[in-house]
Amino acid sequence: MALRAHSEETTALPVAQAVEALALLCGVYLAASPWIVGFNGTTTLTANNLITGIAFALLAGGFGSAYERTHSMSWAALGVGVWTIISPWVVAGHSFGTAATVSNVVVGAVCCVTALALAGMGVNRSRARR
Repeated sequence: MALRAHSEETTALPVAQAVEALALLCGVYLAASPWIVGFNGTTTLTANNLITGIAFALLAGGFGSAYERTHSMSWAALGVGVWTIISPWVVAGHSFGTAATVSNVVVGAVCCVTALALAGMGVNRSRARR
């Protein structure tokens, strides 16, 4: 019961809701970025961004509804963010333009920051209660 109350307090904070919304927008942008930035002709990076964007959006969307059960998934979201940053160089067989690389690095960095912020919210609230 105390864990549930703590989680509800954490997710009710305006800062937590803003971070969640930003994380969800990052996931949606990442999924749509091949068509927004214009590198949808490169199918491997397009598929990569679509899949990782959907995964990140689903991870971020789960935090608001069940934070007490999903806050540890923010580490998986951090992994998705790191993968987004390095994927233009790892995805083999194509040379990507600077627009694709810059887009992935920026949105990946924002994904990492939001994932760390979501992970830290539970930790900070727990330490403040002690």
